Amino acid sequence: MSFARPLVLRDRTIGADRGPLVCTPLVGRDEAALRRELDVVLGKGPDLLEWRIDFFGAIEQTERVVVLARELRAAAGAVPIVFTRRSTREGGAPIALDEDGVFALYEAVCLAGSVDLLDVELSSEPRHWQHAREICRASGVRMIGSYHDFQATPPKAELVAKFAAMQAAGADVAKVAVMPQHLHDVLTLLDATLEASERCAVPLISMSMGGYGVLSRLCGWMCGSSVSFAVGDRPSAPGQVPVADVRTVNEIVQRALRAR
Repeated sequence: MSFARPLVLRDRTIGADRGPLVCTPLVGRDEAALRRELDVVLGKGPDLLEWRIDFFGAIEQTERVVVLARELRAAAGAVPIVFTRRSTREGGAPIALDEDGVFALYEAVCLAGSVDLLDVELSSEPRHWQHAREICRASGVRMIGSYHDFQATPPKAELVAKFAAMQAAGADVAKVAVMPQHLHDVLTLLDATLEASERCAVPLISMSMGGYGVLSRLCGWMCGSSVSFAVGDRPSAPGQVPVADVRTVNEIVQRALRAR
């Protein structure tokens, strides 16, 4: 799948047509856990790393987070890092920061030059969304707009509208993750991604979670999803599969497509 405006980060391209970039989460509660996890994950050759900061037990200690972010950046080498705080309203872990504190943390980490992408939920207050855009412009960090529904899969038209709304609001990448109740929901998500990919100029990321949703994680790129989140050490969401499995399926499908 190709996009009108692929996004180049270090030596990775989000929105290329070679299949999905594989992103692995880091969910350690403290420095020791993150270092161990990073060592395991990097050995599996991910294309992207996502630091899920809502899992970090000292998230309210800004300087500690910034120091650790710099350490992770140095260790990651050429692998881009996504910085993500998932709110409890969209499936994240409870944290000891209010929303103003979260966006102040975003600013500190981004301006430290330690991350490449910042995940910001579309449901954020407009003033917080605007703050995030200003942070990204000032720091050169790219912004992922995201929407998550851990209970259900909205109708196709609503999902397509979410992608479009993120692009219209200034996101560099638009992400949608939903929970299927049956296989039809997975097809709804894939169909919405395909339609949005034909309308939007920014790269898209989409996934259907849980057991049924594995199909979207393995083959969603054929409908326009440019990144697949896969387990490097521990999962950050239901339905994530191991990095090696994602790569194996992608190779099989790519080989079949070349043989057409």
